[in-house]
Amino acid sequence: MMIKGLLKKDLYNLSSYKASLIIIILFCGIAIIGTEAINLAPIIICTIIGMISLSTFSYDEISKSNKYILTLPTSRKEIVKEKYILAIGSTILGGIIGFILTVIVINVMNHIRAENVIHLDYESLISTTIGGMWGISLIQAIQIPSIYKWGAEKGRIQMFIMLFIMIAVVLGVGYLLIKASFNINIEMIENFMNKFGIGLFVLLMIIMYYISYKISYKIYKNKEE
Repeated sequence: MMIKGLLKKDLYNLSSYKASLIIIILFCGIAIIGTEAINLAPIIICTIIGMISLSTFSYDEISKSNKYILTLPTSRKEIVKEKYILAIGSTILGGIIGFILTVIVINVMNHIRAENVIHLDYESLISTTIGGMWGISLIQAIQIPSIYKWGAEKGRIQMFIMLFIMIAVVLGVGYLLIKASFNINIEMIENFMNKFGIGLFVLLMIIMYYISYKISYKIYKNKEE
């Protein structure tokens, strides 16, 4: 019951983003029409909605609402759990909105411009949407524990540092493999991703959120408000 109340609080705080979100969605629709970049909308919208959900930490920090919430019959585990429910929900919602918007815009364009039909590959669009959801889930999984550890502002900085380190490591490993003339079977990787890619991304998202939640709860459990 308390989690439901916490969700209502955060959703109320996020209601101020409604106008901005509508404008962003409209601009994404215009971008699809102008550039025919049909795979960008799910990624952009999913990322924006996912990042907006994290702004609730700033609201809580400014208002110091957790001090009051902890005087109520609720636990730190419920507070952390609610943030992850909101984060996961925003990721799913962003993916759904991005996918539906792309399908609607493309069908409208094909109806208006019958001489220049854009082929809509649903399988590719689903893969792109899942990829966008995985990307924002990775950011959330890193940033939420960082915020619990260092606060909203410093947490964002720490998150970017960690992402930079991760990207540098991946690029470094890739460079070393190329220098070592390590043969990579691209066709085999493509076949594997076509068969198991979506399931693999979903599984990784679940694992990332679970590990992140455990870390966040451990940090917040021992933190003084």
